[in-house]
Amino acid sequence: MSWVADYEYTWLERIFMRALRTCGHIPKHVAFVMDGNRRFARSQQIDKIEGHSRGFSKLADCLRWCLDLGIREVTTFAFSIENFKRSSEEVEGLFNLARDKFGKLLKETDRLNQHGIRIRVIGNIELLPLDLQKLVATAMLTTEDNDKLFLNVAFSYTSRDEMTQALETVLQQSNNSISGSNISERLLEECMYTRHSPAPDLVFRTSGETRLSDFMMWQLSGSVLYFSNVLWPQITFWNFLASILAYQRDRYRLDKFRQAEHIRSAQLAWSSDFHSEGVQQFLHSMDEDRRKLLVRLASSKMC
Repeated sequence: MSWVADYEYTWLERIFMRALRTCGHIPKHVAFVMDGNRRFARSQQIDKIEGHSRGFSKLADCLRWCLDLGIREVTTFAFSIENFKRSSEEVEGLFNLARDKFGKLLKETDRLNQHGIRIRVIGNIELLPLDLQKLVATAMLTTEDNDKLFLNVAFSYTSRDEMTQALETVLQQSNNSISGSNISERLLEECMYTRHSPAPDLVFRTSGETRLSDFMMWQLSGSVLYFSNVLWPQITFWNFLASILAYQRDRYRLDKFRQAEHIRSAQLAWSSDFHSEGVQQFLHSMDEDRRKLLVRLASSKMC
């Protein structure tokens, strides 16, 4: 199964796709909480890992829909740090599935490059098995020059961990290039895993759950939240379209809030000297260090 499906639209789907692109505002960034794989597996009396595998297949459909609709960034919640608490059999099964999918990704880089898809894994990847760290790092480096669609895979991720890592990054430099007066929400935001991504415009969670499960809690204050009862492997093009219509209906309610947040962010940047040479050097060094980590992981030798 490819990371981008060769989805065949019906004539009616094509008409609605064209109408959405022409008549409404399309979100730039959509985040998916892919919930319901295990319940789907139970309902179909199949193995849990097969349920997760079918969930990945549905992600490939969603990426095709997003590409064709003109959505430039997609974030998926694939594996929470909390998932390490599941049975060792299921966790290892999920890791094996990830090994298979990232391995196939590296075999189809020409296809990803053709579509201009860049893979970014956000999360504490050093918690993963070493061979999976290597695959993840290689996938990120291989596609780093693509810029048509950004796919952020939240793997070994929680918001609490993301915020903790951001704070630790700042504190490690607090006696060097930055001072206490430079520390603000604006700086912490730039130290998140999502530093180079805009906040999601739309968050789509399946399976009937109406909670965010420690997913991108820092970034979602101005996002439209859409919840559906459908299980993730059963999501259809029409479910996807319904979420886009909900975004087009509700986005205007958030415009004033987003504008106010933009002004507040600019004020924070000014009051904390965010644009000073020292802070910008710190952020540049942080980006370099993160890339060096990927290079080290990608070039590591497995025992």
